[in-house]
Amino acid sequence: MEKKKELTVSAIENGTVIDHIPADKVFQVVKILGLDRVSTPVYFGTNVESKKYGTKGFIKASNKYFETEDVNKIALVAPTASIIEIKDFEVVNKQTVTIPDSIEHIVKCFNPNCVTNKEHDVPTKFNVIKDAQGNIKLHCHYCEKNTTQDKLEFI
Repeated sequence: MEKKKELTVSAIENGTVIDHIPADKVFQVVKILGLDRVSTPVYFGTNVESKKYGTKGFIKASNKYFETEDVNKIALVAPTASIIEIKDFEVVNKQTVTIPDSIEHIVKCFNPNCVTNKEHDVPTKFNVIKDAQGNIKLHCHYCEKNTTQDKLEFI
């Protein structure tokens, strides 16, 4: 008897698949997108075998499509991810996330003395810095402090 070597996951009729998430970031992506609070089906896998990455994670969110702001959140946490939009069981759009040059309104500055933490009507604004190793830092437009990827706090 031949052993099955593939993982079979049910297709979704309408919604979004987020694939190629680093395995240790799946739950963080679920949280930042608010998928832990939706009433529609959400499927996910973590530590799934991947030829390209060794292991990976994925999320399938039924009847859910993401705006640019959400895609930017995904890019900050999982820069290798791809977004696949499904309608009537067919792929209608597929894109690899790209880390934007600047981020506004979605991440909190880690500096408690930053004007964005003192004055609640001042929106956060960061320039994105990526080093040679692929590590991401956010440089605050106001206080000029750098927030590292492991210290990101989403608003």
